[in-house]
Amino acid sequence: MAKSIQAWLDTPPGEIGVSKWFSIDQARVDAFAEVTEHTHWLHTDPERAASEGGYPGTLAHGFLIVSLINKAIDSADLRPSDSPYALNYGVDKLRFLKPMPIGNGFSIRDRIHLIEVEMRDAGLFTRTKHAFEIEGVEGPAVVAEYLAVWVPEA
Repeated sequence: MAKSIQAWLDTPPGEIGVSKWFSIDQARVDAFAEVTEHTHWLHTDPERAASEGGYPGTLAHGFLIVSLINKAIDSADLRPSDSPYALNYGVDKLRFLKPMPIGNGFSIRDRIHLIEVEMRDAGLFTRTKHAFEIEGVEGPAVVAEYLAVWVPEA
């Protein structure tokens, strides 16, 4: 259940949620490639990627996974109940730790940890660690510290 901004200020650092599993398949990777204009064959051409890429096929874009941070926050019901929106403040310590071969697709979820929380002039500042893990694979594939400012209701 979502907490108020005030309740977030009393939340100690540590794991605060786990998102639902999200499906990543070639169609999703292709759509991301088109919208970002990053259509490199390693992401979009399964036959060429398999023969020239050193992997069994195409790979998911690391930034596709990072773009799921807000979806993961919502999936884990972590959006403050009295904040109509958040402002992205940045991403620190972003690492792509494992290649993510598409093959027949895979599922990924996000383990979310609170690192820092404080009230600032613009709203509730949070620094959260996101560790995206692939179903059936040990350890995270992508990790990032996400910075956001949750704007309070007027």
